[in-house]
Amino acid sequence: MEMFRFAHIEYLYALGVIPVFIILFWITRRRRRKALERFGQTEVISQLMPNVSKSRPVVKFIICLFALASLIIATARPQFGSKLKTVKREGVELIIALDVSNSMMAEDIQPNRLERAKRAISRLVDNLNDDKIGLIVFAGDAYTQLPITTDYPSAKLFLNAVNTDIVPRQGTAIGAAIELASVSFSPQFEGNKAIVIITDGENHEDDAIGAATSAAQNGIIVHTIGMGLPQGGPIPVVRNGQRDYRKDKDGNVVVTKLNEEMLQQIAAAGNGIYVRANNAQVGLNTLFNEIDKMEKSEMESLVYSDYEDQFQWFIAFAIFLILLDFLILERKNKYLKNIKLFG
Repeated sequence: MEMFRFAHIEYLYALGVIPVFIILFWITRRRRRKALERFGQTEVISQLMPNVSKSRPVVKFIICLFALASLIIATARPQFGSKLKTVKREGVELIIALDVSNSMMAEDIQPNRLERAKRAISRLVDNLNDDKIGLIVFAGDAYTQLPITTDYPSAKLFLNAVNTDIVPRQGTAIGAAIELASVSFSPQFEGNKAIVIITDGENHEDDAIGAATSAAQNGIIVHTIGMGLPQGGPIPVVRNGQRDYRKDKDGNVVVTKLNEEMLQQIAAAGNGIYVRANNAQVGLNTLFNEIDKMEKSEMESLVYSDYEDQFQWFIAFAIFLILLDFLILERKNKYLKNIKLFG
């Protein structure tokens, strides 16, 4: 259920220009101050230019920034749901558990294992219709990145935020990821459920096979995708601004290899299938075909069916700010400068 949304949420990326404008404004002000200092002492210059205001240009700039932000938000078309209705969907529930350990930065699969997996998941989301999807990230621990949902645009936004720093403890706790995924499905949903584990399988820390077996006993299918090539690859790191590779205590470059046997055993225990990724394809399409064959269950849910645009409020606010900026002069008014409203 989604009460508030943006019709064109991608336009909000334009808000990224605001920090750029702030930096440029700060640089311009700094250069102007240094230029004035070359002419003489600040106190003397201030007496020569009594109507020049230091604060008004800053206030006008801040007003312009808020006006720009309001216009960008208006362009994205904020909307509020105005009517609830019950809809029936037919689909399955799918939770993807994505490994974000440092070994997923290896580049044996281009551009690297993690980025290639994220791109494949994004394409999978584009192919979903009435199925629900959730996202779990794991390394030494497992965390819910996105609860089970049919809000596919939000799923892609949460996916874009995934990186190796999102989980503080390193490792590959596949069992913890399966256990968390098993309890993350909708409580009232009685249809088919599937978990897709995307990992290189290295540094296995817990009983992943036991967790997959337990999930299968509860009617949850566990599939696995092996990210990495059999020969493996080094793990890139940046040291002192220079690109290097992770090394062991003896100074040897660490090569991370795919633990294919472990992932095959996990998939077998979870009544699922194992697919090995390569530079041609990740394998999510193969798994999606398997998931698509699963019997679809009818689900009822309340959703907002009608949305009303609210962009006009942001446009009105932006117009008000533009008028306010027009009325505020950069120089002090010689007739009003001596008036003190507050004593």
